Amino acid sequence: MPVKNVIGSATVQTRSAGKGEVEEFGFCEAPVGRLLDAGPWRTFRWHLGQKHYSGSYWSATEHGHVIYESRLELARLLYADFDADVLRIIAQPFLMTAHVDGAVRRHIPDFLLLTGSGPVVVDVKPARRLSHPDVAFSFRWSREVIESRGWDYQVWSEPPAAELENLRFLSGYRRGWLFDPALLEALGQAGLDGATLGEAFAAAPDCDALLVRSSVFHLLWTGRFLTELDSPLSGDHVLRSAR
Repeated sequence: MPVKNVIGSATVQTRSAGKGEVEEFGFCEAPVGRLLDAGPWRTFRWHLGQKHYSGSYWSATEHGHVIYESRLELARLLYADFDADVLRIIAQPFLMTAHVDGAVRRHIPDFLLLTGSGPVVVDVKPARRLSHPDVAFSFRWSREVIESRGWDYQVWSEPPAAELENLRFLSGYRRGWLFDPALLEALGQAGLDGATLGEAFAAAPDCDALLVRSSVFHLLWTGRFLTELDSPLSGDHVLRSAR
């Protein structure tokens, strides 16, 4: 059921990247450009015995590092980086505050994604914790605020294991400057729609086989080729051309 008084009271605070200066806006008036330019609201430290896995991931979408606070957040980063519809990825983008049911509530979403259809705010949480009353309450009022602006709100939990392993593998081929543009273009024009991965690996016999193989994987990462990712990649996987 809806929470009380949440939308009109909602504000966001951002920290400027580098300087750490704080700005505050009403949620519905916050300039999208300011949110996309913000530095992480919350950063993290490593210490002996910590129970979560923090780090930074070099994102092909951002052409820079994006922080994460858990392996599950790293998995969500991989999915965002792989998604051709995602144009920007901002971690810990803002502190959202609202008066909810007579009390001041605060929440920091995990990611803000700018997509071709608009902003998407993402919270990442293991499925086993979604039913916890405090978690469910926080996500409920956050959804009400975010969707009131016409943005999408997503609570993301564990993905299918085989699909995630395939993305982890393909992410090793995400750095575009490592690949020969002429070879990529030749493979893209080689009529591989409907071919298997094994056939694609043999599509440029005059080139080094390892370079061809890695280039095919790069074209899968960038979406030039598509294939089913619900089972471990093999030479029998069938490619489809995306354009």
